[in-house]
Amino acid sequence: MKEDMQQASDIALKVTNVSKSFKLPTEKSSSLKNSLFNLIRGVHGYTIQEVLKDISFEVHKGDFFGIVGQNGSGKSTLLKIISQIYTPNSGSVQVEGKLVPFIELGVGFNPELTGRENVYLNGAMLGFSKDEIDAMYDDIVDFAELGDFMEQKLKNYSSGMQVRLAFSVAIKSQGDILVLDEVLAVGDEAFQKKCQDFFFDAKREKKTIILVTHSMNDVRKYCNKAMLIENGHITKFGKPDEVANAYSNIFLRRQQAEVAAENNEKKLSTGAECELKDIKVVVSDEERQLLDINEDFVVEATLECKRDLRGGVFAINLIDQEGRVSVAASTRSCDDDGLFTKGTHRIRFTIENTLPYGSFHINIAVAEGYDLALRQENVYNFGIKKDKEYNQVLMHPHIDVSVV
Repeated sequence: MKEDMQQASDIALKVTNVSKSFKLPTEKSSSLKNSLFNLIRGVHGYTIQEVLKDISFEVHKGDFFGIVGQNGSGKSTLLKIISQIYTPNSGSVQVEGKLVPFIELGVGFNPELTGRENVYLNGAMLGFSKDEIDAMYDDIVDFAELGDFMEQKLKNYSSGMQVRLAFSVAIKSQGDILVLDEVLAVGDEAFQKKCQDFFFDAKREKKTIILVTHSMNDVRKYCNKAMLIENGHITKFGKPDEVANAYSNIFLRRQQAEVAAENNEKKLSTGAECELKDIKVVVSDEERQLLDINEDFVVEATLECKRDLRGGVFAINLIDQEGRVSVAASTRSCDDDGLFTKGTHRIRFTIENTLPYGSFHINIAVAEGYDLALRQENVYNFGIKKDKEYNQVLMHPHIDVSVV
């Protein structure tokens, strides 16, 4: 019983079965008559968009808690519910202590007031008394480095100055829970360094911070727990490395789908002498467009020759995302004159994979002696997954070539 009470007292934020939806208008009613007519017909004039679906999690005191997800996944809506800007359709949010949000630049700021006046206005909106703001004021100004500008109107501030002031109010306010949304993406390099120092201090001092970010480096660097939101659901919760990897895999899956679509749409070149009928990357005779580090693969091409090509050569270049040739190979190593007779041939380049992670595309060329019979760039795209344990790149892979 005492253990349960101790665990309950350790909770800073508890979100239980929270769901949130919005009504999106599908048509405009220009008059009361039209509105009544639509009501009688049962036409609502809106659709329901479900943004959050049965979200539950806990943040404990002293947690540096990361929330990640793609744009449109529901992160911002969740933050506004936690910060009591939005009310959920169902579920509950329990906050222990004073929560200070830094969600959107300019919320609670008035451009016609001075920097000093905006500090007191913003502090009051966060629930602090004048005496409390008095005690924090010098620290806020020092962190923002705006001492010479505090008596000027906010409308005369640059966007960077406004960011510094708003963020300084948030972090110097003596709250129990700090909610931050993409703060390390704002301000100049020197200010970002101050933010990073603050984060390290906050982590060391066991302050409770909820950080929403697209930077997986920040998640790994600062957070002790994290969660991933996809389409309004929590799909991963726990260790920062595992959540960061799950987030990165979303983009790997998207890249794979985009590469597949791009390859399907690609038109293979037809020359007067020959035609490239097909080309792909395969592993164990199955097409693969996303490979692991060190996973050997085959570039397989199908070439149709419209006549005999005397001294014919088929060549490929694998080009990295910087436009550099990573692998060059040709059938010349087969040392077979008159290799390409009239008809269809399958060429296989078996490649020892020493490529670094990243995206690659394939260029091809067919020559008859010294004459170019066919050339086609960017005929196929594929990618190599990143592996943080991999730190060596060999420059000369072994390649076996076969033609049938």
